[in-house]
Amino acid sequence: MTRLPLQRTRFNRALEQLGALVLGNIRGNWRYRSSVLLALLLGFYVGSNVTVFVVVRIPGGRPMAVLLMVLLVELVVRLRGRVVTAQPGLGWVIADNLRIGMVYAVVLEAFKLGT
Repeated sequence: MTRLPLQRTRFNRALEQLGALVLGNIRGNWRYRSSVLLALLLGFYVGSNVTVFVVVRIPGGRPMAVLLMVLLVELVVRLRGRVVTAQPGLGWVIADNLRIGMVYAVVLEAFKLGT
């Protein structure tokens, strides 16, 4: 028994767009996938180091380091929104994954500290 194709409803299009958004970084050749994954892990590593080791050297301590990271993340988000119109290139995907990794590291550190 063959399956009938799905109708082109708004819900079906929304599901396809959501799937492309979620799985968009997984598709592609191995160089693309590995650079995207390395950017995510490198962002987490940098975010962990900023919240633990670099905080001592910044005047103001942890709140100032986190404020600087939030400003940097917000700058990248605003810049990407203005520059990229359609499908982002590899550089923007890497910048997004660096940003996501850094934010995840800061949030994880905040949960570990209980603040």
